[in-house]
Amino acid sequence: MRTPGVANRYRILFVCMGNICRSPIAEAVTRSMAQRQGVAAMLELDSAGTHGHYHAGEAPDARARRVAARRGYDLSRLRARPVIEADFDRFDRILAMDEANLAALQRLCAEDSWSKLGLFLDYAEGLGISEIPDPYYGAESGFERVLDLCELAAKGLLADFSRRQGGN
Repeated sequence: MRTPGVANRYRILFVCMGNICRSPIAEAVTRSMAQRQGVAAMLELDSAGTHGHYHAGEAPDARARRVAARRGYDLSRLRARPVIEADFDRFDRILAMDEANLAALQRLCAEDSWSKLGLFLDYAEGLGISEIPDPYYGAESGFERVLDLCELAAKGLLADFSRRQGGN
């Protein structure tokens, strides 16, 4: 269901497992880039987790916040939440960070919503990889890698959005 007054917004949901590492980084990076490109008002961005109930209400991982802040991205207002059934109606595009979360999304939604699902990294052409690795159990350098990949994917996603809107 569309929110009154924003019916023309394109809605994108970023999804990882717990919604405390990859998907909030993807959301913040895409939001920041959209603002710089002047298209933020045309988008509604959010993030959630296929296992988000484990961290519901929590801020993103401290390492994610630190790495993002060093590059000028603000994750401070984001809070984890689980993917809910209504997300499959509300969002136009639901982008998973990896194949496992994509499969979880397919199990959660009706088959007629599968066309909305995809992998975020598919928007970063030529990388030769399709998944953004989960950095949770590793060092802070893993979060740096996630941020690098999210920047590449967000750039491609916004270029695709612009093309679809008749822009550059």
